[in-house]
Amino acid sequence: MGIGRAFSTAGPLSILLGYAFVGLAVFAMMMSLGEMATWLPLPGSIPQFATRYIEPAAGFATGWNTWYSNAITLCAEISAAATVIQYWEGARDINPAVWIGIILAIILFLNIFAVSIYGEAEFIFASIKILTIVGLLILCLIIDVGGVPGQKRLGFQYWNNPGAMKTYIASGNTGRFLGFWATMVNAAFSYGGVEMVAVAAGEAENPRHNIPKAVRRVFWRILFFYILGSLAIGVLVPYNDANLLQAIASGEPGAAASPWVIAIKRANIDALPSIINAVILTSATSSGNAFLYTGSRYLFALAQTKQAPRIFLRCTKNGVPYYCVLLTWSIGFLTFMSVSSGSAAVFTWFQNLTTISTLFTWVMICFSYVRFHNAMKAQGVPRSDMPFRVKANDKTPLLGWISGIFFAIIIFFNGWDTIAGGWNYQGFITDYIGVPICKSRTNLSEISFTNVPQFSRSTSLARSSSSRSGFHPRKPTCSPERLPSTQLSGLSESHETCSRRYGSGLHRGGQYCVVVTLLASERVQVSYLISARADATTEMIMK
Repeated sequence: MGIGRAFSTAGPLSILLGYAFVGLAVFAMMMSLGEMATWLPLPGSIPQFATRYIEPAAGFATGWNTWYSNAITLCAEISAAATVIQYWEGARDINPAVWIGIILAIILFLNIFAVSIYGEAEFIFASIKILTIVGLLILCLIIDVGGVPGQKRLGFQYWNNPGAMKTYIASGNTGRFLGFWATMVNAAFSYGGVEMVAVAAGEAENPRHNIPKAVRRVFWRILFFYILGSLAIGVLVPYNDANLLQAIASGEPGAAASPWVIAIKRANIDALPSIINAVILTSATSSGNAFLYTGSRYLFALAQTKQAPRIFLRCTKNGVPYYCVLLTWSIGFLTFMSVSSGSAAVFTWFQNLTTISTLFTWVMICFSYVRFHNAMKAQGVPRSDMPFRVKANDKTPLLGWISGIFFAIIIFFNGWDTIAGGWNYQGFITDYIGVPICKSRTNLSEISFTNVPQFSRSTSLARSSSSRSGFHPRKPTCSPERLPSTQLSGLSESHETCSRRYGSGLHRGGQYCVVVTLLASERVQVSYLISARADATTEMIMK
């Protein structure tokens, strides 16, 4: 959904380069996130990393921005589903509000009453999507080499006529570059949610083994599903195809504006367009269900850290945070704007909103990693101690800086065409409304990237405090051995249990681990996870 518009605007080479460049930046960001999540696996880790390595205000902004992103993406998925349903002629005469209401009711039921089958349902839907993508790539190869009866080999003929890159707004090389740049936002929307791999780090079994494996697999997902997919549509359909341009101009429902569907119709395969629409419908519905689930859990985590009202901590007897689910679900009522403005137009609005909030999350991940890297370097923690590390980041947080600046540039120039291409106030608002929402929470100019928190390797325990200008290290207070017994609480675990929960990389040669709670004051409670080694050396990771 949506790639057809970017394809017709920029051309096949531009869409391929756009997905490739954004994909490389996303992979660099994921490798940096993988280092943090493997070193310190925490549930809902992204806001906690921002709190820990930048400042609490950054964690607050990241947490609420992530919830906002999930809630708006829920609207985008419902809007996409309502658009797809109207592809079939029998559904076009029915008001879109009916389909929106039905989808909202289904996903609310699944999240409140049938949450026990959530994992199984998502596995089935994800399997359908993967099989469909693989099948489409194979079909693309067959069509391109002339394997369809009555059709000659296509090759790369559409890269010569009408061309590989289309000019946009301006002419010449400038217009071709602007067309290429216009594909960035669409590509970022497609990659949205890839960071979820690290969100469950604190709940995964042996995260120090499984998180690096999952992060490395992101490269193959980007290569096969996104880059090869964008290449495939570029060899099957010319960007000036009359059916494609008419479907976009008239806002035709469903996947009528999808280059995949148009390529299949050009190959005279009649049954597949309806099958593809059915897959897109199940995909959009399952994605809406998933984003309602994750959004409600993010809100629950905010309430746990006292960054949201305590009422959101209330759960059913099955552990479902129903107030969090209801608030996140209620944002879905914005989708009813499709009734007056059209499903395709509203989907584009939500796509822009979702993309900007996702990019802000990625920027905060990158800058959190920069602080994380600088903190370890300042405290003399060798990178060889890390269970997962990227060689490109050994000397400097190179990948974090490159990907963070790249995403920030996309955010800044996201809505340039709403001004240069003729003033479009609706597009400008949806392109930039996310900027003041996040800016009001965190002033990036006040964040210090040089003064880093204190990580102690020579002592068992260290404390740090923060202010709006950054972290100010304090001297270690005392070791756990000298703490009064009334101040210690925790659970000693065997080496095997600790390895299974936190990963053996946390305490190589360790014999046990213990969670220690230090009552630093009447109001502040600081918890530390301490790993004791056989050689009597202790390491601390601030929890």
